[in-house]
Amino acid sequence: MNEPPAALSIEAVRKFRRAPDGRTVEILCGLSLDAPAGELTAIVGPSGGGKSTLVRLLNRLEEPDGGRILLFGEAIAGLDPLVLRRRIGLVPQKPFMFEGSVLDNLQRPFHLREEPPPAADSETLLSVLALCRLDPELLPRAARSLSLGQQQRVALARTLVTGPEVLLLDEPTSALDRPTADRLAATLREICRSRRLTILMVTHDLRLAGRVADHLAYLEEGVILEEGRSEELLNHPRTEQLRRFLAEPETGEEEPA
Repeated sequence: MNEPPAALSIEAVRKFRRAPDGRTVEILCGLSLDAPAGELTAIVGPSGGGKSTLVRLLNRLEEPDGGRILLFGEAIAGLDPLVLRRRIGLVPQKPFMFEGSVLDNLQRPFHLREEPPPAADSETLLSVLALCRLDPELLPRAARSLSLGQQQRVALARTLVTGPEVLLLDEPTSALDRPTADRLAATLREICRSRRLTILMVTHDLRLAGRVADHLAYLEEGVILEEGRSEELLNHPRTEQLRRFLAEPETGEEEPA
């Protein structure tokens, strides 16, 4: 069976940081990875391995020190960052709600772009609410009064309503309890399948990755040590590092890297 074409291609990407003692530390060490179009790719690994740094590079919140990143074959370094962020939507680890109602939050990206926002009863907005399992009755509610799980869904809907080509998720379940995380996992699976949307997610939550990911990559100390179909890697890890991680998965929030 042929693999779908890559939506995102990461080619020999390197990133350095200055350590507190003044040393230069390589965070990403010539990392290469393809995220197939229309599938959900999960990058798992221990804290400090470079997962969050990679997400920031994909959205040009930071720039790589070497290598290149392609979006459907086009180098993102040549794209205006604002244009790129319309095409590659990012849902951060901790959902941020603007002041105002849920509807205000969903319309905010359009106001920032000086574009007409979708109305509360528009097909565009209602279809996204249904996809994210949000009741339209929540629209007039103050967004900051919602539960954390509901805020995570609103943040997801706010990104989806603008129609991105690729969706980036940074530790989407780190602050959620298991039932809420499971509901979000079902939502992500449905979004990927119904919209044929390319999703790239970084997480230390192996349970989430096992439930939703088509493709899996294991990242440790800035290097992809294994990658392939999710079921195969989780059931038949080849490296000692992945076997160890599977035996003793991390819990709690991800440390920035």
